[in-house]
Amino acid sequence: MPPLPQRLTLRLALENAPGMLARVTGVLEACGAELVATERTDEQRHVVFRDITVEVRDDTHADAVAAALVDEEGVELLSILDDVLAAHEGGKIRVEVTREVRGPEDLALVYTPGVAKVCQLIAEDPVAAYRFTVRGNSVAIVTDGSAVLGLGDIGPLASLPVMEGKAMLLKSFGGVDAYPLLVDEHDPDAFVETVARIASGFGGINLEDISAPRCFEIEGKLRQRLDIPVFHDDQHGTAVVVLAALINAARVVERDLTSLRVVVQGIGSAGVAIINLLRAAGIQDIVPVDVHGIVEPRRKGTDPIRRRLARQVNPRELSGGKAVALRDADVFIGVSGPNSLPLELVQTMAPDRIVFALANPTPEIHPDVARGHVRVMATGRSDFPNQINNVLCFPGLFRGLLDAAATTVTDEMKIAAAHGIASIVGDDLGADYVVPSPFDRSVVPVVADAVARTAREQGLVRPGSHGSRDSESQAALHEAARRAVKRAVAARFASESTG
Repeated sequence: MPPLPQRLTLRLALENAPGMLARVTGVLEACGAELVATERTDEQRHVVFRDITVEVRDDTHADAVAAALVDEEGVELLSILDDVLAAHEGGKIRVEVTREVRGPEDLALVYTPGVAKVCQLIAEDPVAAYRFTVRGNSVAIVTDGSAVLGLGDIGPLASLPVMEGKAMLLKSFGGVDAYPLLVDEHDPDAFVETVARIASGFGGINLEDISAPRCFEIEGKLRQRLDIPVFHDDQHGTAVVVLAALINAARVVERDLTSLRVVVQGIGSAGVAIINLLRAAGIQDIVPVDVHGIVEPRRKGTDPIRRRLARQVNPRELSGGKAVALRDADVFIGVSGPNSLPLELVQTMAPDRIVFALANPTPEIHPDVARGHVRVMATGRSDFPNQINNVLCFPGLFRGLLDAAATTVTDEMKIAAAHGIASIVGDDLGADYVVPSPFDRSVVPVVADAVARTAREQGLVRPGSHGSRDSESQAALHEAARRAVKRAVAARFASESTG
């Protein structure tokens, strides 16, 4: 049983009388709260002060516990301290300097007048910014807060704690400096224009929590306008980890990856990206399903993105409801809603079934229900094996893109990232271990190396940057020397002319 998700510290003033603590613990037990710790913090003649730490199910449960304590004679509830709020106090990220300024000489080097030399260098050769500024290791995390996981359209400001968390993970796992940028704009063109105008200070753009179908339009237009990687993690991060898990799941059931029949339920941003990446990896028999059944090109009300996708998949031209799609399918991938995959439909799938039920926190089918009917099971939850978690992808992927000074991100790079993640499992492969833990620190360097290597092989790196080929770097150094000589000659000529 996973631990209760919410921990609170209740600060109480208790009547200084025998048996008061036992009465309080009795109230907590009756309310279904789990006592974690109790500490006596102070005492006066008639009052004892205690901090009681408990675990509760959710906010409603916490309110019920507080109300029960308030009703208890001899107990005064002074405050409630929430561990979640305490962990976010003051924000979760900050900017740190890489060089201390201890006196005038340091100031002259890093600011005026020394900084002018670097500015001039970048003005002559913009690629120099990758070496001499934070751009070479920086990513903008951009959102409008319209599709925050589990919360929906809460707006950009309310989404800031999520963006800070993303920045934390990029820094902690990948050493990437990431900055949340909140764009209060729902018009796709205005959003794109805003991001495009500030993008030159960053080595990559991570789009986050933007609702579909706007997210497709925004990403596509930004990729056309910018010469840095643009990556919508809700789409492609999920797709990469799903592909990694499926690569190893195919090994478990001793099947060739490309031979699998796959059903994807939930054709939003993640579903579309999963289907596109699986196709790029060689899987052709993919059937898209939503609440109305199989997504078909001729179905009324289908938007252009899903209509185009429907034309590209479903080679057997299946038509009808979800039951039709699942019959004899090898793989179910759900990025939809809770409890939406009945066991009786799972049982109609082919033997050695693979089920990735990724709706969070309640999957399409609970692992306990599917147990014994499914060969490989994965969810988005940390309390079951095979957690499909984006943190397996985006820190290493951005680390690799920045290391290579990549100009874009391609399907080949994403597939390389998936194979990198899958390779970590190695000989420990099993039905309950097809993806490594999100906390496995060996994942990021493997993924980063695979992505950077692929970017270089595709020639999608900035010429003259630290990520480019050796020959290009050498050419850039020669060009920099040539410019320096040209400046020196011009300066000497000007001096002789005035003399």
